[in-house]
Amino acid sequence: VQLQASGGGLVQAGGSLRLSCLVSERTFSNYNMGWFRQAPGKEREFVAVISWSGSVTDYADSVKGRFTISRDNAKKTVYLQMNSLRPEDTAVYYCNAHMVPTATDYWGQGTQVTVSS
Repeated sequence: VQLQASGGGLVQAGGSLRLSCLVSERTFSNYNMGWFRQAPGKEREFVAVISWSGSVTDYADSVKGRFTISRDNAKKTVYLQMNSLRPEDTAVYYCNAHMVPTATDYWGQGTQVTVSS
């Protein structure tokens, strides 16, 4: 399973970005998908998750109301729409694919998001 994240970049505070993660897996719809992030000098932290069907989502408190996770199973892609960005959102963002029955996780290479004040 390969995951390719894209869409990061430099944006001013208050701006928006949309991250995408393309998954090269025939059974993409069997995976819960998530986004995590890691800021310099900090541990990787959970940002958002979406169930295999797209019917259930969850967010870290720090991004609730600002970020939206979605998926398109036909395109094997998961998205993270990030609005009202803040400097503290600056991090490398990683997408994650989680196979529930086997508890197996796969990770993408990460995409840098930098929010200037």
